[in-house]
This record gives sequence, C-alpha cells and structure tokens, in this order.
Amino acid sequence: MSTEMPPGDNSIVANGIRTNYLEAGSGPPVVLIHGSGPGVTAYANWRLTIPALAERFRVLAPDMVGFGGTERPPGVVYDLKTWADQVVGFLDAHGIERASLVGNSFGGAIALRVATQHPERVGRLALMGSAGVSFPLTDGLDAAWGYQPSIENMRRLLDIFAYSRELVTDELAEVRYRASIEPGIQEAFSAMFPEPRQNGVDALVTPEEDLARLPHETLVIHGREDRVVPLSSSIRLMEVIPKAQLHVFGRSGHWTQIEWAEKFNQLLNDFLAT
Repeated sequence: MSTEMPPGDNSIVANGIRTNYLEAGSGPPVVLIHGSGPGVTAYANWRLTIPALAERFRVLAPDMVGFGGTERPPGVVYDLKTWADQVVGFLDAHGIERASLVGNSFGGAIALRVATQHPERVGRLALMGSAGVSFPLTDGLDAAWGYQPSIENMRRLLDIFAYSRELVTDELAEVRYRASIEPGIQEAFSAMFPEPRQNGVDALVTPEEDLARLPHETLVIHGREDRVVPLSSSIRLMEVIPKAQLHVFGRSGHWTQIEWAEKFNQLLNDFLAT
C-alpha cells in the first residue's frame, strides 16, 4: 500500500482556516468529507475513491480542522458548526456555488448540516456509514474516539473498523499510528470527543424535522457488519430523508469505500452522474 500523497495536495483558506486538500479531475464538483478516526486524513479515507471519481468529476477532498495537514488555529472550537462552516468556506474559496457532497461517518454528519443549512449549495448527497441521527454509542465508536496512541491500540482499532482481517496489515497500522502522533494531532483529537462520548454522538445530530425537508437526491450506504456506526443509523436516514435510497453491503464493516472499493465507486459514480 503506497503511503505517498498523490498529485494535487494543496492548501486554501476556508472560513479563516488554512485547509489542506486533495484535488483531481475536472467536471461537476464533488467534495469528499472524511471520517473521524485517529490518524485519518482525506487521503487515508478516500485514496481509492478519488481516482475513480476523477474520471468524470472535479474531486476535492479537504482535511477537516483537527485532522491531517490542515492548520489548527489556537482556540478553535471542534464542533459541527465549525466543520460545516469550514466546508462552506471551502466552497467559497474555490468559487464553487454548488457541489455534490460525499460524507463518511462523521463527515456524513457534516454534509447533512451543510445540506440542511445551505441547501442551494448542495447538488447530490451521498452518506456512507454516516452519523447525523441519534443512536446509542457503540463500543467501536467509543474505542475510536477514546484512542490512546500505540501500535497495539491502532491495530485493535483497525480490526474494529474493517470486516476483512486481510485489510489490517502491520504496514497500515504503522502508517495510521504515525499519522496519529504528528505534532498536535492527538491533542486535537482527544479534545473533540471527550467522555461521556454519547454527547459526541448527540452533538453530530441534525434534527429530523430538518432532515425531512431536504430536497436533495440522497444515496445512503452502509456496511452490514459496521461496529462503529450501527446500520440502524442509515436505515433511519433513509426513512426520514424524502429522496433517499439505501444500499447495504454485506461482509463489510465501517470501511465500505475500501473493502468494496470497485462496487462502491461504481455505485457512487452512477448516482452522482444521473
């Protein structure tokens, strides 16, 4: 598995935050919003998705504040408003009036908040293993948000995220561990979702009455064996969002975009193009 950053690693000021991002392709804009695991970056989350989408779309994948190469301004408040405002600022900085959003897990909650507050800025909406509705804190999410840096802890965490043990290599654990101990990263991460962590789940919720007014075509994707965000979360999103469709991958954990990359990419490409 290559750990090098692909071409198109850039930065831009988004709502006052110097934001690191990846860009590839041309065409209608699609913004990919990553999840909240320790050591996560836009590249780690979307490395298999970006090349496939870039054949038809202009793909932009920012590191949300607190993650990856994006700056962490002193006094920044890590909450849903900050992250949603960063996405809107990211669109503004690029002069993009309207883009489709693809959100993974925590990134799905951000995409939902942007779509409900700024519906005119969002084309289509795709949510994978998404937060955004209320659910009881899972052991997997508790472990992820409560991560303390070590190779062993990272390996255990990756075992929770992936259904297939074949994906959880020593190299991947090493790469993600190294990313999690970059200066300032663990301090920011531990500040985001302190105990009691059920509060962190609830803080990512968008009220269902707002979700019920969403006008966007919405693709909801989930792994049947997801131990981090329960399948019930996506079922509820499908029930509440008027123009939603749900696709469930069996034999898949929280990493559908990696475990079922080819099928996931085809599904997402077809949805965004129609």
